[in-house]
Amino acid sequence: MQFNFATAAKIVFKNGVATEVPTMAANLGSKPCLVIGSNADRAQWLINELDAPHVVQVTGEPDTDFAAQASQQAREAGCDVVIGMGGGSVMDAAKVIAALITNTADIFDYLEVVGKGQPLTEKPMPLITVPTTAGTGSEVTANGVLLAKGHDVKVSLRSTDMIADIAVIDPELMISMPPNVTAATGMDALTQLMEAYVSHAANPMTDGLCREGMMRAATSLPIAFEDGRDIMAREDMAMAALFSGIALANAKLGAVHGFAAPLGGQFKVPHGEVCATLLPHVMRANIAALRERDPESPSLFRYNEIAVMLTGDVTCGPEDGADWVEQLCEELVIPRLSDMGVTADHFEELVEMAANASSMKGNPIELTKEELMAILEAAS
Repeated sequence: MQFNFATAAKIVFKNGVATEVPTMAANLGSKPCLVIGSNADRAQWLINELDAPHVVQVTGEPDTDFAAQASQQAREAGCDVVIGMGGGSVMDAAKVIAALITNTADIFDYLEVVGKGQPLTEKPMPLITVPTTAGTGSEVTANGVLLAKGHDVKVSLRSTDMIADIAVIDPELMISMPPNVTAATGMDALTQLMEAYVSHAANPMTDGLCREGMMRAATSLPIAFEDGRDIMAREDMAMAALFSGIALANAKLGAVHGFAAPLGGQFKVPHGEVCATLLPHVMRANIAALRERDPESPSLFRYNEIAVMLTGDVTCGPEDGADWVEQLCEELVIPRLSDMGVTADHFEELVEMAANASSMKGNPIELTKEELMAILEAAS
């Protein structure tokens, strides 16, 4: 047994703890760069509490041009600590900005897939992440996802040095999420927990987090969707998202996220919705492929464990877990690929791009082109 494990230097999980962020920031630097989402009013309280922060607003999916420009502006403003408060895109942007303030080469020198993938040479600026959604786990991951301008694909700038110095998880910040965002982000967390659990890079530390996270999500995601003010459900989903971020940073993902990169890049649809609509079909494809080509794989047994954890029925088989996920997607009103504008004409290119995505490398078994095409057909 051999593995590496890295996560945030400090994780603070408590209702109301976001009010302590200004003090935390003051202990790390004197000129904060605050990265926020499109609704600046939601962050006004933090802007008021910080000492004249340099504010970067992320109004859509951050792309490479945005990240490079924002990093240069933060560097010129003399920022020495970065705070990212928002959803996954906001925290990803914050991680990239913190890294590029000190690493000044062209952004494509550091990017995976479409760039040179060179390592960072300088330590990023201190970083505090404050999620306002429960899904991506970006508050504790080692990468920042960006839309690569001119390539129509989402790619990562990745380094364990990019993991936040302090991750601040306050479930009270998530109460205002509308049902559709609760559903999409929650399914993203469940997907990440599941893919990390069956990944060939899974390890005993991530396994425990995945099990705990999946059981919390299975119980509380439907509740949070129906009643967003249920604080216990919000706490469970915040915990599931946190655990999913730690797990994926240390155990890789799989085919769902392999597809999500090109789909998100080409169709500009919510990442969590893409993951949700693909998940049951990727589960079935993986289970069938493992039964046929690697029946002794531990991942096949893990799919059976997942089914038991999700359904609570110890007599069920791996496929029952996929059925449960598909039923949950219906309850959460998750759109299908066809609703997102994806047609059969797009399948060939999507399969080719997904096969080259970094996330695909964590899948428990290599899927054939025909199997990948069948996933898209089933999800349409």
